[in-house]
Amino acid sequence: MNYRILGRTGIKVSEIGIGGEGFENRSYEDCEALIDCAMKNGINFIDVYNSNPEVRSHHGRALKKYPRDAFVIQGHLCTVWDDGQYRRSRELKEIVPAFMDLLERMQLNYIDVGMIHYVDEKSDFERIMSKGIIAYAQELKRQGHIKALGLSTHNPDIALMAVESGLIDVILLSINPAYDMLPASEDVDILFEDETFANRTYEGIDPKREHLYQLCENRGVALTVMKGYAAGKLFSQAESPFGQALTPVQCLHYALTRPAVAAVMVGVSSQEQLLAAAAYATASDAEKDYSEILANAPKSSFRGHCMYCGHCAPCSQKIDIAAVNKYLDLALIQETVPETVNGHYELLAHYAEECIAYGECLKNCPFGVAITDRMKQAVAVFGK
Repeated sequence: MNYRILGRTGIKVSEIGIGGEGFENRSYEDCEALIDCAMKNGINFIDVYNSNPEVRSHHGRALKKYPRDAFVIQGHLCTVWDDGQYRRSRELKEIVPAFMDLLERMQLNYIDVGMIHYVDEKSDFERIMSKGIIAYAQELKRQGHIKALGLSTHNPDIALMAVESGLIDVILLSINPAYDMLPASEDVDILFEDETFANRTYEGIDPKREHLYQLCENRGVALTVMKGYAAGKLFSQAESPFGQALTPVQCLHYALTRPAVAAVMVGVSSQEQLLAAAAYATASDAEKDYSEILANAPKSSFRGHCMYCGHCAPCSQKIDIAAVNKYLDLALIQETVPETVNGHYELLAHYAEECIAYGECLKNCPFGVAITDRMKQAVAVFGK
């Protein structure tokens, strides 16, 4: 398993994490088996949105056998258990005891990432940021009950507001190649409707989403991913907007090649599904490659957009073309080149100035990126 640093938090997490969906209505033995399988395969990152007291208790009991520094918990604020059902809340009188219940049932002194749950509307975001919820979350952070502050959303507009606030360290966002082509919306339900994808011609990644990823990278705000499989839509040739099915590994690779993404939280209900996700760690470049499917999709055009897929390789001068393009994009959204981006560029073994315009990369790129022009632009921006 490969590990990444969760943005500016400094927390190390596995690239593949597990979500909470598969733990509902399961016996303790089933939950323990999933957690043990995850830990055995190097998966140390677990999202617990669940307010179900039984699920929380199962997690706590199963994780008790492991050292506390062996796992990272992304636990949610604002989820409560009401008359046998999950409910999202914005009332502190409900939120406070629900979070204390999370700590108690999971037998933990702290949660690594305290995630403000499910904020998709501007009015909801403003309410959270102007009233007691954000103050309570910040107090939990000061007290050490949470190490980093997060927010979950399906709406890029809200994610951008969260980044600009300067208060949010981690954003849990729905990311996959299908959703990336859609404009921001406060209506999360459109992500699951066939009509959303049926009669649309796509022009690459929505500019706002692309800007969000780059801004998060520059600000040190980590992205963790939900809905990486688009609720299974991408596994079906009939339902996929690209006219071909993608594999779990291809979906994971797409998300993990977006700027600022640290991990994909995969919803699994069986060890087989978990192992299919964990297989990403040992998958070949050919197994990860999603570029041909996106490039040849009947109703979409990613032409001219670098997807950081690495399909342009090998370069005769050994330039990491995908990395140069990524750092160039990160630099271009700022008035001046951020120190961190310049530092990453400096660490490259070979620079854009070494490009001899041999042109093989142009033939290899499935998205028609003007690579040699981009190399010249990188030299102008980075000085070499």
